[in-house]
Amino acid sequence: MAQNDLDLLTGEDATELLATAVATAGGELVDWSVRQVDHRPGRSTTVAYRARVRWASTGDGSQVRTETLGASLGRPGDQQVPGVLTLDDGEHSVAIWRFPGDPALPALATAFDAHAVATLLGDLGVPEVARGPVTLKVRAYRPTRRAVIEASTPGARVFLKVVRPDKVDDLHARHALLAGAGLPVPKPLGRNNDGLLVIAPLPGESMRRAVRDGGPVPGPDEVVELLDRLPRDVVDLPRRTSWSENASHYASVIGAALPAEADRAAQLATAVEQRIAGLPADDPTHGDLYEAQVMLTEGRITGLLDVDSAGPGRRADDLACLVAHVETLSLLRGWDTDRLHALAVGYAHGFAGVVDPAELTARVAGVLLSLATGPHRVQEADWPAQTSLRLDAVERWFAGIPA
Repeated sequence: MAQNDLDLLTGEDATELLATAVATAGGELVDWSVRQVDHRPGRSTTVAYRARVRWASTGDGSQVRTETLGASLGRPGDQQVPGVLTLDDGEHSVAIWRFPGDPALPALATAFDAHAVATLLGDLGVPEVARGPVTLKVRAYRPTRRAVIEASTPGARVFLKVVRPDKVDDLHARHALLAGAGLPVPKPLGRNNDGLLVIAPLPGESMRRAVRDGGPVPGPDEVVELLDRLPRDVVDLPRRTSWSENASHYASVIGAALPAEADRAAQLATAVEQRIAGLPADDPTHGDLYEAQVMLTEGRITGLLDVDSAGPGRRADDLACLVAHVETLSLLRGWDTDRLHALAVGYAHGFAGVVDPAELTARVAGVLLSLATGPHRVQEADWPAQTSLRLDAVERWFAGIPA
């Protein structure tokens, strides 16, 4: 059934679903492609699409616009939200919406409305941004989970993080705690009850750019020093299961999408979970530390983003997350494979003096396993081959720090 659900939302049957939804809104579907897939075997499937839609204009002709559409199966609550279309064939009940009408992110419609953003920011005491015109740019969107929108005027800039309403207070508290402790995290400027958090920008450029272009990057010692600055109070925050501890879940996602690799993924997940089982999780951690979360100025760390997962955990998990992400970049087409692999290995050797090397490589393998779901999630053209390539990397790292 899970595979049928996945096929329904990503295969040819999706054409009829999307065409019906668009026609109900007064448009005509021209073409479509899958942009993201969030498949949770036995639970739910959520898909984001890039669609071109022909809309009747106010004149004599029509215009074709690119739209972001979303659809979900196994999330009955989505179907109860106004503006969401439910299509039911007696076996499957699918919720479909047009961005920004995400049923789980009620604040997204506000965050994507320039006039509403200007008013909101003025109410929150950010008058510099409220002076229009406000320009909005979508920086990230994970259907039913989160979005990040940059709001700017000629004189100022802020970021709007949109999450599910029940998560916004916790997210605000994490930013306030870390900012108050002197960590270079975005300062929270305000929030609303619908799930919108306004945060200040950080100086510098993303470490992702330096890694990509071969620019200066912080050494292992500086990364460890950044984590040493996390206040002890972080361990009192709610704990979120780490990437490596969720290895079996990611293996099941891979197996559902690519049955030929189901056994290998499951065996690797079991090996990872057995090696890290029983270890206490009482270190202050960022929870999702990798190069895109770090801001640099001339190679020095000047900012730390996305503290949503900050809480108690294992120091080795944070360090392994960075290593695994850099290693994954080395597997991407067009990136410098040898240089990036050497960078990942260099970080691992540096971190091996801080945490147990066997634990580190097991957790690197666990994070790599989670990242092996990426090619299917974003629907790369040859995602089966890319998935297998990433599983090869899981095997190598589980065996120890590679050459």
